[in-house]
Amino acid sequence: MYSELHDAWRRELESEALERLSSDFYAKAADYLRRLREEGRMIDKRTLKARLLRDELRRARRMLLQLAQIRYRKLVRELIDGEKKSSEVLSTEEGRIFAGHSSLYEAYQSFVNGLLRGKIEVENTRKEQKTMVLRFAKEMPEIIGADLKTYGPFKAEDVASLPQDNAGIIIKQGFAERVETS
Repeated sequence: MYSELHDAWRRELESEALERLSSDFYAKAADYLRRLREEGRMIDKRTLKARLLRDELRRARRMLLQLAQIRYRKLVRELIDGEKKSSEVLSTEEGRIFAGHSSLYEAYQSFVNGLLRGKIEVENTRKEQKTMVLRFAKEMPEIIGADLKTYGPFKAEDVASLPQDNAGIIIKQGFAERVETS
């Protein structure tokens, strides 16, 4: 899986266009990282194998994070440009995440077209974005949220309110934990 991850990461870095990912790429990558962590816990931390596993896990996590960020930027740019991406290029998760966002572009285009005709009619096609308060456990670079706003960068112990869609992913990746609010 490491070489598959490296190849996907390299292709995304070298290309302006969104590159094809298998539909189960992220599921396989998550399983790969989980297996590396488990294997690292089961062996003596002072051995060469343990150090190699930690290094492989660190590099794989960094590549996966960069890959996801690059693809996110490309997807947002294509969304803004009004391009529709074929589901063949997207992973299953990316397809689900970006499926509902094309309506934002269409609503804005409708607004502009109406404005040019002398009418202002704005349909409320976006759902109110729910947020979640997080405490960051480690540093994290800035991200573009599901609401298309920029958040971060974050340092360990920072507390921030982010869209729930993003917060859930950040928690799963181990960058932060939810802060219970009353």
